[in-house]
Amino acid sequence: MTIEARLEERFVRYAAIGTQSAEGSAQTPSTQTQLTLQRLLVDELKGLGATDVRLTGHGIVIATVPATAENSPTIAFLAHVDTALDYAADNVIPVVHRNYDGKPIVLAGDSSQILNETTAPELKDKIGDTIITSDGTTLLGADDKAGVAIIMTMVEQLVTDPTIRHGAVRVCFTPDEEIGTGIGKLNLDDLDADVAYTLDGESLGEVTFESFSADKAVVRITGVSIHPGKAKGRLVNALTLAAKLLNVLPQHTRTPETTDGREGFIHLTHMKGSSYEAEMHFILRDFEREGLTAHGDALRAAVDAIGKLEPRARLEMEISKQYRNMRYWLENDMRPAELAMEAVRMAGVEPSIAPIRGGTDGSQLTERGLPTPNLFASI
Repeated sequence: MTIEARLEERFVRYAAIGTQSAEGSAQTPSTQTQLTLQRLLVDELKGLGATDVRLTGHGIVIATVPATAENSPTIAFLAHVDTALDYAADNVIPVVHRNYDGKPIVLAGDSSQILNETTAPELKDKIGDTIITSDGTTLLGADDKAGVAIIMTMVEQLVTDPTIRHGAVRVCFTPDEEIGTGIGKLNLDDLDADVAYTLDGESLGEVTFESFSADKAVVRITGVSIHPGKAKGRLVNALTLAAKLLNVLPQHTRTPETTDGREGFIHLTHMKGSSYEAEMHFILRDFEREGLTAHGDALRAAVDAIGKLEPRARLEMEISKQYRNMRYWLENDMRPAELAMEAVRMAGVEPSIAPIRGGTDGSQLTERGLPTPNLFASI
């Protein structure tokens, strides 16, 4: 079986296992399904011949491919096993489309889901390639099971071909990256690496050493509840105030759907509540600290304005840190990124450099002192 075939087989097998994380859980991993895949990966790593294979109490897999060259740095490669929360992710059916011909791809499980030049403009560069999708009823989970499959196939190659000279290679598969909590449970002494790379990127040749800086915000609104039949002049509807708050925020300049490039945003991710109380969850994103602070200030100003509009209501807002732009630390020593770009060129591909409009586990690892740029995984 070719390397490409082994890589595809692994990815399809991993993608079929639902591993969605869950916001608000007090445990890591936040879902038991992630452990199902992690245990499979532990067994597979042992079968491939990796050493020091272990599953931590927080569901993190760590393993080693021993060095074949002395006095070489230890490099870690990381990918996360959880998938995003935005869409169904159980009972995933991967569908392989070989030798893509450029025509629209109609997803078999839901014919209303069509990938074409409008919905997936990336396809124009994939003529002749193999495309893997879900059947349209779930996420595929390529983010980041593509990275997991790549790392596992790399382990197989390194173990079976001792002529490849390398230092010790650490492998790490993390849970709960999508909710930003898993990587905080990784002990860097356990990983024991000099430099690391996440495989959580997009197009072939992409090397990323700049990410968003990120905060999250929660706004809680408490109104005045009364029977609607007696409500005139007395009811204060928390949901109505939530809607007004959203309308006060910038609608044409600071939302995900109106920004790109280096522009940041304020994004309402979900809202719940009743006429008595409502809770709004936002994520704040920007490449610069000053921009991130400005987004928080704009949200706070909107909350204050609604509070003055309806003083009988109680509005509370809390902002908490998620991660910061990895560039702030990597720009002090660009060797990890430069070596990655050199390796891409050695593989016959011209590297592309672009800031990622998101974050990776590497954002937090870099801030903690382990330089961790992000590499492409064809997601």
